Amino acid sequence: MRITPSTARTRESSVPWADSAVIAVRGLRKVYEVPEREGGVRAAAGSLFRRRTREVVAVSGIDFAIQPGEVVGFLGPNGAGKTTTLKMLSGLLYPTSGEASVLGFTPWRRDRAYLGRMTLIMGQRNQLTWDIPVIDSYELNRAIFRIPWPEYRRRRDELIDLLEIGELVRKPVRNLSLGERMKCEIAGSLLHQPTVLFLDEPTIGLDVGMQRRIRAFIADYNERYDATILLTSHYMADVEALCRRVIVIHHGSLLYDGDLPGLVRRFSPHKTITVEFEEGFSQAPGERLAALIAPAGEVVEQSAIGATLRVPKAETARVTGRLLAELPIADLTVEDPPIEEVIERVFSSGSSEAPGQDQVAAEITREAERR
Repeated sequence: MRITPSTARTRESSVPWADSAVIAVRGLRKVYEVPEREGGVRAAAGSLFRRRTREVVAVSGIDFAIQPGEVVGFLGPNGAGKTTTLKMLSGLLYPTSGEASVLGFTPWRRDRAYLGRMTLIMGQRNQLTWDIPVIDSYELNRAIFRIPWPEYRRRRDELIDLLEIGELVRKPVRNLSLGERMKCEIAGSLLHQPTVLFLDEPTIGLDVGMQRRIRAFIADYNERYDATILLTSHYMADVEALCRRVIVIHHGSLLYDGDLPGLVRRFSPHKTITVEFEEGFSQAPGERLAALIAPAGEVVEQSAIGATLRVPKAETARVTGRLLAELPIADLTVEDPPIEEVIERVFSSGSSEAPGQDQVAAEITREAERR
């Protein structure tokens, strides 16, 4: 059952802007005061009497809202403020300023009713007790969340089956591999059946097969319980498989909020053309290909049977027409660049080799000014 104004006794009546959203953030800001000093014993002694600090802005006044059942990717480079935002939304950190509402609660008040409806899963942090069997940690969680025994057994067995961890839960956590531990961590974090999930790098360090299984489980959980999920990941396969919408932040500021195709349209000025030549055709020299896609196109890769080209979007039709007219093409595909490449373009700085960098930088500046 999703919490509504009638069922949540501690729901904040002072945040009408959050009424239609499960997660709503307005002007959220977090600033850390960080001590700094020179190296050496003398500087260490001096800092005892005259301490110098500087402010580090981790999150700089961001706004967004997430509707029930949405799975949203929360993207940005290391240090962008993603984990800090998740910690504020889960109640681990107090913000410097701003407002947030999750399920109608103010997260950092840590109401028991709120904590029983959300979970934070961090791929780089252990939540299970290291030296005891996984199943014992699950029973500890049952006691913390006061889950009735029949309901606990049903949920536990269901999660064990879905994640295929029946042979693992009797082992101490320290005896599990990273992938096995991550699956057990996810199951333990969902025993109380939360409807809001904050997932911080849930597939970090896992092999491709394990990543795929974790993604399938998250998608299944979202469908079964209409859960609202905010996901951070540096693996774009996670985002492409699970998220229709992405929020991109950089240096604590929001750059983009929309669907993935819109991100590609906004921040990538190029298309990727892949051509395959007819069998027996003598490979077109690089100079010839370069001439056909001139003046703004680029030969990215050539092989014995084809080539990969990068051309401006406005030139795509003209270039494909010339290629088809002047070369024996067996197959030709036109695609948007991989999402990894788009993200790299958004956050790269001062790279003279990245085509279209000026346009990307200008777009980022305009987007920041609009917000």
